[in-house]
Amino acid sequence: MSKSIKIILITVGGLVGLLLLAVAALLLFVDANAYKPRLEAAVSKALGMEVTVGGPLGIRFAPGLFVTLPDLHLRSRGAEVVSAEQARLGIALLPLLRQEIRIGSIVLQRPRISIERDRAGQFNIARAEGAGGDLPAVALSTVTLAGGTFLYADRQSGDRFEARDCDLAMRNLRLAGGPARVLLQDLSFRAQLACGEIRKDDFAITDLKVSATGTQGVFDLQPVTMQVFGAQGTGSLQADFSGDVPRYAVHYELPQFHVEAFFKGLSAEKVAAGTMDFTAQLSLQGKSLKELRQTLAGQISLRGGNLTLHGRDLDAELSRYESSQHFNLVDVGAFFFAGPLGLVVTKGYNFASNLQGPGGSSAIRTLVSDWHVEHGVAQAQDVALATKEHRLALQGGLDFATERFDDVTVALIDAKGCTQVRQKITGSFQKPVVEKPSFLTSMTGPAMKLIKKGLALFPGGECEVFYAGSVAPPR
Repeated sequence: MSKSIKIILITVGGLVGLLLLAVAALLLFVDANAYKPRLEAAVSKALGMEVTVGGPLGIRFAPGLFVTLPDLHLRSRGAEVVSAEQARLGIALLPLLRQEIRIGSIVLQRPRISIERDRAGQFNIARAEGAGGDLPAVALSTVTLAGGTFLYADRQSGDRFEARDCDLAMRNLRLAGGPARVLLQDLSFRAQLACGEIRKDDFAITDLKVSATGTQGVFDLQPVTMQVFGAQGTGSLQADFSGDVPRYAVHYELPQFHVEAFFKGLSAEKVAAGTMDFTAQLSLQGKSLKELRQTLAGQISLRGGNLTLHGRDLDAELSRYESSQHFNLVDVGAFFFAGPLGLVVTKGYNFASNLQGPGGSSAIRTLVSDWHVEHGVAQAQDVALATKEHRLALQGGLDFATERFDDVTVALIDAKGCTQVRQKITGSFQKPVVEKPSFLTSMTGPAMKLIKKGLALFPGGECEVFYAGSVAPPR
């Protein structure tokens, strides 16, 4: 490179640098608050929401240009959607020479974000009429949220949850702009999310950490880690919005979670103790909750051993058939086997409280609960538990699409897997119908004992096998 070209480049670079410094210095001394109404109006028009800044704007240059917006509020249809103690915008200097404001970074301090779906299915973040059908192009180097709170409420279903103490660090956020309906197909980013607690009713997740990437409509959340029921859960989620129908794939593992912590949110009494392993590999697709439930597919497994059930001695009660009429097999089986699925299927029937009996305790030697899910129905594959002296098994399905029990039967079985006592549960999750126990024979007492001894002399007798899974009979 010649000496003259170097001099020209240095001179031009110096002039540009001096010009940028002059612009920055001018902005520092100009009363920025004179432009606050224009800024609020411009952002309100772009977002289709009412945007207000409660305090005076601040401008600093260290390095680059930053505008501070204290007491920020975004409202839609009169309801507040976003508020923040402070927002800080990083603004590119060169576009200012063309009287353009180009935001390169956003920082929100202690934001509060409220998303609500009304009874008509409309979200409060939907753009108001007249706001324009297309979204502007977005290119942000960083988006940071510190100490945030996120709330979601669905007036149709009654569901709501809250996430607290959340920090988000997002990089390279890109949106091509255009129709809102293709927003997710054009969105790309890399992000790290951490939340101290996420709570839904009495169910809580703590110490959530997520790494996420998004490109061309496909979003990968991996790994996802959290504390649930006193254990560390790990998993992944892929959401694919590149096609006409959104698709989701979920994998989750929760090893050695504490059973007592699981039951704690369902009963004030101490129901059970011990640790269990839970795994789920699921896929689903659809644009509505109904479609997602109807397409749910995959595997769910719950396994454990050396568990303790408090409140009743199952072996003592099951040994006396006449006494078993005073409690439901379903109370013990359907809930215990369903495990974490019980959070869904026990909305209207408190199995946890019904497990409480006259006293004592039961040692559950082995519990296996493997389910195959297809078209929104979880079918029992290998579902049984064994105490020291007895085995209980379950057959049937849980229909999440219609929220109904699909011919669920819980049975007390003998060493061959044949039914001794069985009981069915039908109806909806909200209003289940639990039938009375059905006995192999109504005879009890000494006569029954003689018959049982007689049958023991003929081990080759025929029976209808109810269970032939992996849970071995007591020795």
